[in-house]
Amino acid sequence: MRDPYDILGVSKSAGEAEIKKAFRALAKKHHPDKHQGDKDAQKKFQEISGAYDLLSDKEKRAQYDAGAIGPDGNPRGFDPRAGGFRQGNPFGGGGGNPFGAGGFKFSFDDHGGDAGGFQDIFAEMMGGARRTGRQARSQKGEDFAAAVTVSFEEAANGGTRRVVLQNGEQIDVKIPVGVKDGQTIRVKGRGGAGRGGGANGDILLTVAVAAHPFMTRDGNDIRMDLPVTLQEAVLGAKVPVPTLTGAVSLSVPPNANTGTVLRLKGKGIGGSHPGDLYVRLVVTLPDQPDESLKRFLEGWQVRYDPRPRIR
Repeated sequence: MRDPYDILGVSKSAGEAEIKKAFRALAKKHHPDKHQGDKDAQKKFQEISGAYDLLSDKEKRAQYDAGAIGPDGNPRGFDPRAGGFRQGNPFGGGGGNPFGAGGFKFSFDDHGGDAGGFQDIFAEMMGGARRTGRQARSQKGEDFAAAVTVSFEEAANGGTRRVVLQNGEQIDVKIPVGVKDGQTIRVKGRGGAGRGGGANGDILLTVAVAAHPFMTRDGNDIRMDLPVTLQEAVLGAKVPVPTLTGAVSLSVPPNANTGTVLRLKGKGIGGSHPGDLYVRLVVTLPDQPDESLKRFLEGWQVRYDPRPRIR
């Protein structure tokens, strides 16, 4: 595995926020949902997730920076394919044997304990559990990091998304109603397997919300601009307004102007306390010249100050 800093494109002095920002950008770009059937994209996404998993963990990052573990999270010199340490292991001795001549020796008491706690250290480096008597120490499984991009409507109303984990597994995750851009969802028990009877790890799913073409979010409220004709603005009218749950009818009062804001109660972000939809009117003239409108304005006797601009 390559250097995780190089994978995410950040410096070794990068802070947590910078690392998270880089991960989100890369995960969004290479997410398998955008590259269906592309094994290279899936491999790239797994590599990005693995790098973020290491660098987002303060303890793992410190161990990596100190040279204690490699980019794969294993101790330096440990080869999982060979079942142990390679030649030149950190415990001395020949033949890659950590228990050989010149290396450390262990002495155990009658209760299965060890001298100086070295067994604890070795068990931790090997990723296993320390034996205390005949019982194995329980250890929680690894947390997996993943990312997903949802539409504005999915974020507002909730839904279900298929997520590809860093180990290649695909699971369906429930997107809660009202999830916000950048929010992290914890899916308990679906991460790495626990050891010694310990609980499984969790999935930490970072959610990015795609922008809507004309709606913006303000807390649990939604704001949007709505074009209306000059006739609708002057005389008043009932006009259709798109909402997250379908079009509804909105009453435009007579003599409405650009900037007039009307509220549709309960038509914002859903949930236990749904927000409202605030509609800002924008008076719009026809794209093509209207000769009758032109003639009317030319003969119109204005009875108020026709100069609305600041003088």
